[in-house]
Amino acid sequence: MLDAGREPSSPDVHVQSFDVRYSYPVYFTRDVFDPKNFCLHAALTRLEPGKRHRLAVFVDEGVALARPDLIGRITRYGARHAQSLQIVDGITIVPGGEAIKNHHDRIEHILRDLSARHIDRQSYSMAIGGGAMLDAVGFASAIFHRGVRHVRLPTTVLAQDDSGVGVKNAINAFGAKNLLGTFAPPFAVINDSAFLDALPIRDKRCGLAEAVKVALIRDAEFFAWIEREADGLARFEPNVMDAVISRCAKLHMHQIMHGGDPFEQGSARPLDFGHWAAHKLETLTRHELRHGEAVAIGIALDTRYSVLAGQLS
Repeated sequence: MLDAGREPSSPDVHVQSFDVRYSYPVYFTRDVFDPKNFCLHAALTRLEPGKRHRLAVFVDEGVALARPDLIGRITRYGARHAQSLQIVDGITIVPGGEAIKNHHDRIEHILRDLSARHIDRQSYSMAIGGGAMLDAVGFASAIFHRGVRHVRLPTTVLAQDDSGVGVKNAINAFGAKNLLGTFAPPFAVINDSAFLDALPIRDKRCGLAEAVKVALIRDAEFFAWIEREADGLARFEPNVMDAVISRCAKLHMHQIMHGGDPFEQGSARPLDFGHWAAHKLETLTRHELRHGEAVAIGIALDTRYSVLAGQLS
């Protein structure tokens, strides 16, 4: 009990303050698992070039089916660079799409896999797949040992130009999209354009919504370029697709780095233009609507709201 005759003493307060610098490379390449392509090797060895690095590899089931030669190519790449990297205990295939983010037992399987391979904070997890699969493996990697080095190889337009180059990982919970997650920047990102060759047309198209979004909020010249190149984009011409993905990814990275709120502590989230409605639409349709398609609808809705509110002509 307080002594009634004494004033409460002032608390002794010490403010802990420190800065953490994040830095990670984003590579743009083609045929990353060609033994003569040193991109992955450079990514893994950039901090400790003389060390043999242990690597747990996870591949999206859909990607493995679309690219039946992929597992063999990864294995041969590991053998070619065996002096500097070790693929530990083979390659793990995991489900892709929103299903992996909805079923939490699959996250536990990834965590058990990392534990069985004795992955530690000086080892690597590497995820090869679409945005949902990258989210799930990235989330598991961020909470395992409080964070292990994570390398992303996005395989869709949407993941290469947006989510794959960012700092977020998440899974769905309690009927809400991305409710459980972390801000955990990757160790490296490798955008390999060869993965896009096998994508269905629908997935190629919906990935362009994020390019329209970031152009509208940050780069009028880029938006004008998209309009000029609309025919080439509609035909998915490789040089035009490479250009739009590269520019979109760099604009997202610039916003994260210079926007003043990389971990979204405030209320201003310009990169989420169109996303409030998009996430609701994805949930309502039980993810029959692709994320990029939902974002396109969300952009239209947000734009219309802005007109009605007098913010746009």
